[in-house]
Formats: sequence, structure tokens, C-alpha cells
Amino acid sequence: MADLEERANVVASGTRRTGGAGAGVRRRRAADLADCVRALSDVHSSDGYPVEWPARPAAWLTPDGLLAAWVAEWDGRIAGHVGLVRSGPGDPAPDLWSRRTGGRPELTVVIGRLYVAPAARGHAAGARLLASAVAHARALGLQPVLDVVADHTDALALYRRLGWTPLGSAEQRWASGRTVVVHCFAAPRE
Repeated sequence: MADLEERANVVASGTRRTGGAGAGVRRRRAADLADCVRALSDVHSSDGYPVEWPARPAAWLTPDGLLAAWVAEWDGRIAGHVGLVRSGPGDPAPDLWSRRTGGRPELTVVIGRLYVAPAARGHAAGARLLASAVAHARALGLQPVLDVVADHTDALALYRRLGWTPLGSAEQRWASGRTVVVHCFAAPRE
């Protein structure tokens, strides 16, 4: 019961504060975008995510179809980000979920733009960001899915550790003309 209450409070307030050590997560505000881009730049430098640095990183963090976004705060700074986006053309995870479950792809929502700055890792920020996005998706009656570039092994390990269900792999062609292999996942069942 406490877990349901916490999820309801997260959805209502957009904030998840945790006791003890760890990163706090809250809804992203427009004023956060510059700090989100700084953290994204740190991630890109250390991990190569995003694979192709966007010409307009703040716009990349606010794609068409964005339903909501959250940030992780660590040591008084923005240290992570996640967004929840309506699926669009070229998103393989909704189609793979549909084929596996028989559900309509429009019943899904894509979790994306997830990252945690290197200095804030090891404090459950990624898991907390994912939990906030999943709780919001479920409150909307939607199934959360995601895809990750095949060579992003740390992200793959996180999704597997948290019990996400593999849906399969697909090739994805990006606007730059580059084709990559992505692995797709569905959020664990409640």
C-alpha cells in the first residue's frame, strides 16, 4: 500500500524525495534546461551518449510528443534526466511490444533521453528517474517501453538489473543517415 501511495504522490506532485543517501528526482522545469545540457555534455564526453551530439541539445531534450520529463539532483546540481514521449515513426519498441502482446502500439509510451552525469553515478539516480517515468506512464494507462543502442552496455545492464523485459532488437535509421542496432525493452509488470 505504501508503494502505491508513493507512486500516487509522485504522479500528483512530480517529485520523488527519498530518505537517506541518493539522488532526489523531480519534474523538470524550463529553467533546468541549461543545467540539463551541461550534464548531458559530461555524459557525452565520458560515454558517447548521445551517439551524435545534437545541434540544439535543449531542443533534443524536448522532442515532439514529450509528455513529461524529470531531473535527478545530486549535491545541489542537476545530475540526470529522463523524458516520456509519445511514440513516433521509427520507434521500434512499441511495434515489438505490440507483436509480443497483441496490444496496440498507441498504448505505449517511450522512455528516452535518460542519462546520469558521471559524478552522480552509484546513487540510484538512474533507477529513480526510470521509476518516476514508469509511474507517470502507468497513471496515464500506458505501457512504458524504451530502446537503447546495442553498444551502450551500462544502460543495458541497468535495464536488465531492474527487471525490464527484452522485446528484441531492430535496426534504426537516424536523420543523419546512420543506421544503428537498438535493443528494445518493456517495463516490468506491476
